[in-house]
Amino acid sequence: MLSNLPALRQIAQRTLSTASRRHFENKVPEKQKLFQEDNGIPVHLKGGVADALLYRATMILTVGGTAYAIYQLAVASFPKKQA
Repeated sequence: MLSNLPALRQIAQRTLSTASRRHFENKVPEKQKLFQEDNGIPVHLKGGVADALLYRATMILTVGGTAYAIYQLAVASFPKKQA
């Protein structure tokens, strides 16, 4: 069991050293400037085209779902007459 200890230590060091090589650029200050800018655009649309598309899709699904729910309530309110 003790004979494997140096090999495990070497593997652990190698794993830790390769993990620290991945450097990501910190984009937080850029995003803060973008979202804090006073340009009259609502905060939920300041992300650009993707935010606008997500917002429109959400609104379409919400309005469509509400209309469908009201339609189904109306259908359920007036049962079919049996012949």
